[in-house]
Amino acid sequence: MKDILQQLEERREVARLGGGQRRIDSQHAKGKLTARERIELLLDEGSFEEFDMFKTHRCAEFGMEKDKPAGDGVITGWGTINGRMVYVFSQDFTVFGGSLSETHAQKICKIQDMAVQNGAPIIGLNDSGGARIQEGVDSLAGYAEVFQRNIMASGVVPQISVIMGPCAGGAVYSPAMTDFIFMVKDTSYMFVTGPDVVKTVTNEVVTAEELGGASTHTKKSSVADGAFENDVEALAEVRRLVDFLPLNNREKPPVRPFFDEPGRVEKSLDTLVPENPNTPYDMKELIHKVADEGDFYEIQEDYAKNIITGFIRLEGQTVGVVANQPTVLAGCLDIDSSRKAARFVRFCDCFEIPILTLVDVPGFLPGTSQEYGGVIKHGAKLLFAYGEATVPKVTVITRKAYGGAYDVMASKHLRGDFNYAWPTAEIAVMGAKGATEIIHRADLGDAEKIAAHTKDYEERFATPFVAAERGFIDEVIMPQSTRRRVSRAFASLRNKKLENPWKKHDNIPL
Repeated sequence: MKDILQQLEERREVARLGGGQRRIDSQHAKGKLTARERIELLLDEGSFEEFDMFKTHRCAEFGMEKDKPAGDGVITGWGTINGRMVYVFSQDFTVFGGSLSETHAQKICKIQDMAVQNGAPIIGLNDSGGARIQEGVDSLAGYAEVFQRNIMASGVVPQISVIMGPCAGGAVYSPAMTDFIFMVKDTSYMFVTGPDVVKTVTNEVVTAEELGGASTHTKKSSVADGAFENDVEALAEVRRLVDFLPLNNREKPPVRPFFDEPGRVEKSLDTLVPENPNTPYDMKELIHKVADEGDFYEIQEDYAKNIITGFIRLEGQTVGVVANQPTVLAGCLDIDSSRKAARFVRFCDCFEIPILTLVDVPGFLPGTSQEYGGVIKHGAKLLFAYGEATVPKVTVITRKAYGGAYDVMASKHLRGDFNYAWPTAEIAVMGAKGATEIIHRADLGDAEKIAAHTKDYEERFATPFVAAERGFIDEVIMPQSTRRRVSRAFASLRNKKLENPWKKHDNIPL
């Protein structure tokens, strides 16, 4: 018996070493942790339960039958994050460069199936050179099996991808279908075709970092939701994100103890909006002052900064926030911000996370590049996302809410539950100057008359009270009481029941 136990321990020891000490040292030299070290940091200490530790590939081509490392380049299993169950796979770059084989894919598929069946998030730590060329179509088939499960799990359990090394070719599509993608600066990149192929086909000379590095995907392409300095920070932030999310679509998000008075009054908010309607202010100040303990987890911070998305807690409960940012493009909606916010709203609706919308929007960004780029269709995505969402929706208009952008930003007409406005709110078809020049076109030559008409328009229409008189605004509230009013609104909506008409699925304008 002792011999068998000894043999088991020896086999485990070999499996834990992956591709061997030399390759582990090489991984460390690049500033990267090994696949097992990453799992240890991500999960609660001692909680990891591994599957398929001894699984090996079945390839007999190109001399591969002589090299069959245990685990086949990916570590899979489950564990807990702050006591809550998650499933995890971590690709091991020390084994065949983390490349995906038929059996490597089977290991990932197994935990994807278990995650959906048992209702727990899936976290993928990606560090792979792509398909294992020696296996040819078997490897491609393995990718497609993983993709299919990503699709089936979408909206059922949260899926989080962390890109911690190269991610090329077919390997990028699995992360692309997950809910959140995080990257590590300087050590991770994603692209469909690498720099060498790009040079051959288009003659463009580009580095891997420029083509698909963390900066590219967080600022330009919007593929990634965030980038971190190193593996340790990335894994710590994933733990923090998981704390905001429900385990699956049948459970509510977690409630955690809070030490912040729900009725807290913030007098400074009374002076947040400047007197000059064209002067910007930072909407993040309002978000931090409304949130429990000022804690805000921002998503896609570096992309489309004219809109802010992320998670806060109110009375210990997770709330998604979408907010216009007046310091960037005056808070206008455009193609990029509409796509960013629409995806975030749909994620919240999938997982029963209430949505708080903070509005200061002068309209959609004008210009040929926006129209040619399809701002109509992209703006409709946000409109569609808000309109189909059945979760509790609370909206606060702080200043401008003009034109179609007023409708889009979770207005009462898109089934907003509570729609508040500050006294500084201006709800109208357009700004007073533009409106006056259209209504009183005959007086355009007389500056005094136009000024008088403009002042009259501002007094009559550039206020929240016309909308309040129609019932489109439920109440005009004091800015200092925003946290109390919003907290009470969400508390009253905890048992909200709303269902859309039966359909196989909708056809969102893509």
